[in-house]
Amino acid sequence: MLGKGGVGGGGGTKAPKPSFISYVRPEEIHTNEKEVTEKEVTLHLLPGEQLLCEASTVLKYVQEDSCQRGVYGRLVCTDFKISFLGDDDSALDNGGETQFKNKIVGENDVPLHCVDQIYGVFDEKKKPLFDQLKKYPEKLIIHCKDLRVLHFCLRYTKEEEVKRIVSGIIHHTQTPKLLKRLFLFSYAAAVHSTATDPSNHTVMFDTPKDWCWELERTKGSVKYKTVSVNEDYRICDRLPAYFVVPGPLLEEDVRRFQGHGIPIWCWSCHNGSALLKMSALPKEQDDGALQIQKNFLDGIYKIIHRPPYEIVKTEDLSSNFLSLQEIQNAYCKFKQLFLIDNSTEFWDTDIKWFSLLESSSWLDIIRRCLKKAIEITECLEAQNMNVLLLEENASDLCCLLSSLVQVMMDPHCRTRTGFQSLIQKEWVMGCHSFLDRCNHLHQNDKEEVPVFLLFLDCVWQLVHQYPPAFEFTETFLTVLSDSLYIPIFSTFFFNSPHQKDTNMGRKSVNPQSKPLTLLTVWDWSVQFEPKAQTLLRNPLYVEKPKLDRGQRKGSRFKHQRQLSLPLTQSKSSPKRGFFREETDHLIKNLLGKRISKLINSSDEFQDNSREFYDNWHSKPTDYHGLLLPHIEGPEIKVWAQRYLRWIPEAQILGGGRMATMSKLLEMMEEVQSLQEKIDAKPHRQEAVHTQAPCLLRNSARLSSLFPFALLQRHSSKPVLPTSGWKALGGEDDLAKREDEFVDLGDV
Repeated sequence: MLGKGGVGGGGGTKAPKPSFISYVRPEEIHTNEKEVTEKEVTLHLLPGEQLLCEASTVLKYVQEDSCQRGVYGRLVCTDFKISFLGDDDSALDNGGETQFKNKIVGENDVPLHCVDQIYGVFDEKKKPLFDQLKKYPEKLIIHCKDLRVLHFCLRYTKEEEVKRIVSGIIHHTQTPKLLKRLFLFSYAAAVHSTATDPSNHTVMFDTPKDWCWELERTKGSVKYKTVSVNEDYRICDRLPAYFVVPGPLLEEDVRRFQGHGIPIWCWSCHNGSALLKMSALPKEQDDGALQIQKNFLDGIYKIIHRPPYEIVKTEDLSSNFLSLQEIQNAYCKFKQLFLIDNSTEFWDTDIKWFSLLESSSWLDIIRRCLKKAIEITECLEAQNMNVLLLEENASDLCCLLSSLVQVMMDPHCRTRTGFQSLIQKEWVMGCHSFLDRCNHLHQNDKEEVPVFLLFLDCVWQLVHQYPPAFEFTETFLTVLSDSLYIPIFSTFFFNSPHQKDTNMGRKSVNPQSKPLTLLTVWDWSVQFEPKAQTLLRNPLYVEKPKLDRGQRKGSRFKHQRQLSLPLTQSKSSPKRGFFREETDHLIKNLLGKRISKLINSSDEFQDNSREFYDNWHSKPTDYHGLLLPHIEGPEIKVWAQRYLRWIPEAQILGGGRMATMSKLLEMMEEVQSLQEKIDAKPHRQEAVHTQAPCLLRNSARLSSLFPFALLQRHSSKPVLPTSGWKALGGEDDLAKREDEFVDLGDV
């Protein structure tokens, strides 16, 4: 990981077996309970949060080299989180004051929804734990969905407390739950009023006005209209109350099959082409019912496909693209690379890091998503064609690709407000099943698929390749992924707006009952202080220059790349018709009669897409125009900040991208100061230049995984795996390999 073959110095001695080192003798732990109680840290509870069980004299391991050191304290479980209250916080310190502190979830807190797997150690053997234990472990290991690994020793804890805390944690993190039993509702009932962040201008898309505004912004109001036929969810509970459809579409068409089989607008391109999505019609066995559905789809297709004026290209994501099972399997393999129990395991797996990474297929799945988004972009931008995304429920891969295309094509979606509004529009109002896909209720593990995390990883690839094009940082994306598991925000805890409104009491038949009020995740002041929030905004973001009247009058909304793109003219349909063939293809897929999966193992683009891709990358980058990611093998990288932030051995102290960012900010600050002196203006600086450099001032003290690790202790002498020692060669070879350093941020 850190170097080829895990080499970073040191000899070939065999790794010593990990041993626990306690600062207090076991017999002293029980005799000094009075003194320990006096030093106990107070447990901070949120409104509505209740303590369920606790255990004292629990040791939390701190990993350093191959020796396991620990600090004892209390391990508690509430209906919101698992928390460790250390009696000696200095031993758990990262080496400096935490500058990026979450006000809801502390450094030693794990939300119950963030727990992935629980293991117990019995006679030095690690076994997964489930409900109804006959024997209780001497050590407890918790694997978290944010990839933290927590180790607790229960050897010196009273037996009754061990039973309570282990059983309590397993029960409240592993057993199936009812929706109403989530902490989300306890918190909402306890919080009577919520103060909103005045700087939060995220469009929520819960009113017709919001959709009309988006239509006007994208110049799509000429061909498309906002409909309220599903107001109060009268037609379908898997659609939002308001959405946008083609202008000629009649309301009775929407009602015909409860919202299925109709084209729903996602976004309009500047040239008039549009991105649409459609869910499949219910499967029917009766020939008469099938013919009715066929005739219905025929009429719908004539509305959106009117050659030569408008041509639509269909993308069937259910049969010709990734499956949810592929995504689930790949991520299950991928996350195991980062759930490291100790330093020895880190160096043992490091020698085969790249082969393990490749075998997981996670990076390849990211590449395939970006490739598909580029192909859709080429149809919209260069061929001026409408694109219709087809999926069974239009709520998984449709959300991913429609959002990704908009991030690549619309600079507004690369601002923080625009990106947040995009997630509201395509994911929350697009009825992505966050409750099922994140498995918040633990009712069906097969439904747990990290589709939204895959989207964030794809966006991170763009942020990594084009930093000045995004107003937000990778830290913003990381904390957004963490917020999936914090149940005080309603954003990621429902399968649809209908489910949310129904369970929050907004559709209650009792006029006297007041609906519950929940926070939105976009109010970042709930989680972070203003100083910490500066790390969510990219100081290198290049704002779009404002045009004067003369420029605005004669200009159209075109980016520089468009002028050099090979514009393929829309081909008129043949006499028998592209129209007839496309209609048949659409009908077959939407009726559930899937054609055989397209056999195409090649990663190559289609001819038009390859020319489009190559021509775009041959020109200078316009950060306020179209962005196409590099998708060649080494260009798709591991999102180090999210996946490696809890592994001390993976950090570079005083190095990495954070050190580069710190130097750039210092230079920007100096240039701005000099410019002000030249202009002879009063000393004035924007907030971004006065606050952000303050947090990144001392690059020598920063970790490459800042702000989640400041100065984590880590092994300076890695333990070499004895199994690969012969393959690594002699001491002379090892000395040479020390220079072959690989930055994890560029993997």
